[in-house]
Amino acid sequence: MSKLIFVTGASSGIGQALAWRYYQDGYDLALVARRTQDMQAWATKQGLAESRYQIYGADVAVIDSIVAAARLCLERQGVPDVVIANAGVSIGVDTAVRGDLDVLVQTFAINNVGLAATFHAFVEPMVQRGSGALVGIGSVAGIRGLPGHGAYCASKAAVIGYCESLRGELRHAGVKVVTICPGYIDTPLTQKNRYAMPFLMQPEVFAEKAFRAIGAGASYRVIPWQMGWVAKGLRLLPNWLFDKVLSGRPRKRRANEV
Repeated sequence: MSKLIFVTGASSGIGQALAWRYYQDGYDLALVARRTQDMQAWATKQGLAESRYQIYGADVAVIDSIVAAARLCLERQGVPDVVIANAGVSIGVDTAVRGDLDVLVQTFAINNVGLAATFHAFVEPMVQRGSGALVGIGSVAGIRGLPGHGAYCASKAAVIGYCESLRGELRHAGVKVVTICPGYIDTPLTQKNRYAMPFLMQPEVFAEKAFRAIGAGASYRVIPWQMGWVAKGLRLLPNWLFDKVLSGRPRKRRANEV
């Protein structure tokens, strides 16, 4: 029987690269995103066998939308072996601007509530089966807050904490919970950044490393490893020095600047 992966944010970037890597390993695909036409165009371009993938249109910011897609996947394709909650947004915020509070709400709706809602329908079936992997895509940015990145950093810190909690809840059920924290990956999200991005990695390279980490049963992995050391170093800096180091650093583009 073929293995199955359910991946959100599959219309571009990391999600698309992960889907391709798992397809190459023999997995069937459940591709999830709002832009269904983009996913179909990619599947056709890649020459995916029609019998090995299904496309589900869903907005992870709307709980009932992503839950419905997950349940439809269970009905059509069965219980996935791997679920990757990858869909996310990264937009700068200024707390002094009223409109940016709405950006904050939307960021949490997608990056946090959407992640939990992605997992929701699969938890019980995986527990009953006694196997499966729930993978949350965090970020190195979740390890320490960066000026102008408040919404993104806070949301990714929450991803790390949430997945750690869920891992403890499911550790005796045979269901693995994996947190993958990318550094800078060359995707449409990062291409808009206006600051240096050390150790920038291509999505295909990231996908290979993430695929191996998930397969090895890692509970937490920073990719690339160099960014893990950078993040640990920043974590150890006293606040006064951290603030000085980050002073004057260009901020992430806000919604009206994207």
